[in-house]
Amino acid sequence: MGLREYIVRRILQLVFTLWAFVTLLFVLFRMVPGDPTTRFVMEYPTPEAREQRIEELGLNEPLYVQYFEYLGQLLRGEFGDSTHYREPVSELIFPLFLNTVVLMFTALIIAYTFGVLFGAAMGWLRGSRFERGGIVLTLVARSSPEFWIGVILVWIFVFQLGVLPRSGIGAHGGELTMNVVDRYANVDFLRHLILPALTGAIYYMATPALLMRNTMLEVLKADFIEIKKAEGLPERTVLYKHAARNSVLPLVTVVAIATGAAMGGSVIIETVFNWPGIGREMVASVTRNDYPVAMAAFFLMGTAVIVMNFVADLAYLYLDPRVKYE
Repeated sequence: MGLREYIVRRILQLVFTLWAFVTLLFVLFRMVPGDPTTRFVMEYPTPEAREQRIEELGLNEPLYVQYFEYLGQLLRGEFGDSTHYREPVSELIFPLFLNTVVLMFTALIIAYTFGVLFGAAMGWLRGSRFERGGIVLTLVARSSPEFWIGVILVWIFVFQLGVLPRSGIGAHGGELTMNVVDRYANVDFLRHLILPALTGAIYYMATPALLMRNTMLEVLKADFIEIKKAEGLPERTVLYKHAARNSVLPLVTVVAIATGAAMGGSVIIETVFNWPGIGREMVASVTRNDYPVAMAAFFLMGTAVIVMNFVADLAYLYLDPRVKYE
């Protein structure tokens, strides 16, 4: 199988996976207990008014008709109307999704930047106290729940030092209708971003650090490293220009997978810091039976995971020519 055929087959698999995910999502939300019409039909005093409203929303149609209507909405980029907010879900959900993307990408950039450097240093200083202490720290960070890391940071930087805000997205950033540049490009937003982003960074930093250390240990055994040392190059040059550079390739695919996983795991951080993101809204919409919003949130987060895994497959194929097109 050639490269082109492999990519086409992976794209078809991606489409099938998305369709299966959307179908499962639709079925699950039709099976869960609770009446999604309760929120709005209680306002109508008569059974006739209630039936009229249900008919307007298409909830009286057969299930297969609702299913195909749901698929059509997704293809048009629509998610219906929220039964809680009484407005189109797309107008509500995309600003929240963007807040989550900004938060989790910032956390991952910090985690992978410092994780790679820290892992390279651990691999270079194998057998030292620095390596042993670093392994312990990374394992503790990875084993600690995200909410616990967040609470510790709040206690230090908010209640003890008083230098950072406790929660939210900013004095003005909470207005989801604001211009995107005005909402994110200001000092107040950055101050609110520090603690939740740092919480995610600490939690996700262990993976690149440990992977980089293990890869470094393999690369340092290679003959070309000994040759570079014999040529008299400074240790820092051998470390960062030759050893670390050849060790970082496996991390590229891990970044793609971690990005998707981080989007799905943003719920806890957003809840701890009252961050107006899609994860927190997803939980709230489920509890109040606002199924259009909940389904849209699940769809966006699940799609992010599926697409980033697809990107990881292609990146691994590009970076490692030993991979066969199977």
